[in-house]
Amino acid sequence: MYKNFFKRLFDIVFAIVGLIPFGIIFIIFAPIIYLTDQGSVFYVSQRVGKNEKVFKMLKFRSMYVNAPDIRNTDGSTYNGIMDPRVSKVGHFLRKTSLDETAQILNVLIGDMSVVGPRPATPIILKNPTDLQRQRFAARPGITGYSQMMYRNSVQGEKRYLADQFYVEHIGFLLDLMILWKTVLKVLKHEDIYNEVSQTAEEKVKEKPYEA
Repeated sequence: MYKNFFKRLFDIVFAIVGLIPFGIIFIIFAPIIYLTDQGSVFYVSQRVGKNEKVFKMLKFRSMYVNAPDIRNTDGSTYNGIMDPRVSKVGHFLRKTSLDETAQILNVLIGDMSVVGPRPATPIILKNPTDLQRQRFAARPGITGYSQMMYRNSVQGEKRYLADQFYVEHIGFLLDLMILWKTVLKVLKHEDIYNEVSQTAEEKVKEKPYEA
């Protein structure tokens, strides 16, 4: 019952209430983001949601305009502390996860849930494994079991196994626990950068990006 009805009801109520803090964050940070390089306030990217539906996910933009796409050796997105593509305000937004608050709008629309597997990029649809496909049984979330456990510190199979566990055990108490522990991780500034990116710092230093 929760999975098929009350979870969506919870999302709608949470999103409506969340519009208030989202509005405050927008008023404070939107002008700063824009004045940094006169670019868009939001970063819009394609992501894969429930039943493999592709949708446009929103974030407050943390990188400079036209920043290059840097990947780790395993194909995951580079996310390191020395990333020169990220603006000063962007570093703060990422550290506090405030950049993700724009996804309240995705939750309200129905493309995302408050809690669920983090949305994957469409490249995953080229040749997904059975393990990867299981995440598409639920709406992707602003946070999830993987974020509660690792936040941004892991990629690949560890994250997919966490998604699998969540999809198989969706429940109200689990969602509440994930929300609470995610907040604690953010407040403690834990696991902000992924482990693969830490080995790629020298590579990024060799090819610095300037706005």
